[in-house]
Amino acid sequence: MMNLMDINGFRAVIKYDPEIEMFRGEFIGLNGSADFYADNIKDLKKEGTLSLKVFLNACKERNIEPKKEYSGKFNVRVPSILHANIACAATAEGKSLNQWVVDTLGHAVYI
Repeated sequence: MMNLMDINGFRAVIKYDPEIEMFRGEFIGLNGSADFYADNIKDLKKEGTLSLKVFLNACKERNIEPKKEYSGKFNVRVPSILHANIACAATAEGKSLNQWVVDTLGHAVYI
């Protein structure tokens, strides 16, 4: 994805803030928050590395796991016609509905 930056194995969403004319990065999947700003990509990576270091040190001091854990379960509500079409596609591919959704979502996020 074009608006994601990887810094030392941690992902951050990058957005441009026109009000301050800077890029803002915000780490995702953390047990807390860490963000960083810069007006160019080189400095954004530098600031992201510093922000992450501060966050990880704080986690270590407080004995907190830095990465959020995910259960692997979530509910999705879709229109009934979409549900029927997904079930049809899964059956046509010889897959369970769950496996079809996992495969499709996996392709969507480039796993």
